[in-house]
Amino acid sequence: MPGPDPAVAAVRHAVRRVVAQVPEGSLLLAACSGGADSVALLSALAWEAPRAARRSGVVHVDHRLAPGSGEVARRVVALAKELGVDVVTTAAVDVDTAGRDGPEGAARAARYRALSHLAVESQAALVLLGHTLDDQAETVLLGLARGSGTRSLAGMPQRRAEFARPLLAVRRAQTRGYCDALGLPVWDDPANADHAFARNRVRAVVLPALEAEIGPGIAEALARSADQLRVDADALDAIADAAYVVCAAGRADQIELSVEALESMHAAVRRRVLLRAAVSAGTPAGALGAVHLGAAERLVTDWHGQGPVHLPGGFAVTRRYATLHVGPGPSPLE
Repeated sequence: MPGPDPAVAAVRHAVRRVVAQVPEGSLLLAACSGGADSVALLSALAWEAPRAARRSGVVHVDHRLAPGSGEVARRVVALAKELGVDVVTTAAVDVDTAGRDGPEGAARAARYRALSHLAVESQAALVLLGHTLDDQAETVLLGLARGSGTRSLAGMPQRRAEFARPLLAVRRAQTRGYCDALGLPVWDDPANADHAFARNRVRAVVLPALEAEIGPGIAEALARSADQLRVDADALDAIADAAYVVCAAGRADQIELSVEALESMHAAVRRRVLLRAAVSAGTPAGALGAVHLGAAERLVTDWHGQGPVHLPGGFAVTRRYATLHVGPGPSPLE
């Protein structure tokens, strides 16, 4: 008797490894948008969880940004019930598309807030996300384009807090193959074909061009690089966290940093301290790039009375004597 389809086996094996990480009887929720990646994830969880004496569930977040989003939510719920999961939860969120993070960032922030809330409400041990190896490669390339440093190039972690990504070693073609093999209904979000979004251009144009010009295996190589860089980034972040505690003062939205302490740090640590201060004050992390951190660092290493360094979101870094002030700043035109 032939074994399962290779794509089905790959996805189920990946999910099985994460299911085994939580105690028996625990609830795991699959975040499902209706696309192939998350449908494969949900189906694999529904298969693996009861066989390991765990409970399975689904959570769908409706951003209400596209026509027919309510129908997509109903399809996800119907599929989850057909698969026999134990818990079915949905949430509709409001997305501030005109905010400083842009529509993508605002939708992502609203989605994660809803997922965190539903995880607590349902007492789930983990929320599983359907990001694949292809998503990881795209994330690394976008981080490289922003020039925002090692942490950005480290990509997405396998697990952080209540979130886990079982499919980071699985290709997008395999999740699609999983759904095809089992005849699962899949919703293809039209927004994924919109080249106005940088990630879609990387997916449809940049990665295929790299594969064509350099050779196959680019996505896997980028994912391996992310794994290696994450180890380094974790170590440097731990050092920077300890250094930040020593040199930072002030209130939450107006951080004060000792220039003397910053001068004594290695550049890799100093930039992380500056990044943490900017984010703590309210600057959108995803909008910060090397140009911002480099200019802020020169207030320490090459100080000659220059004015404030403007940061995304209306924030600034200003030096006054032996102190850097990070917080809401004047307009660049003032």
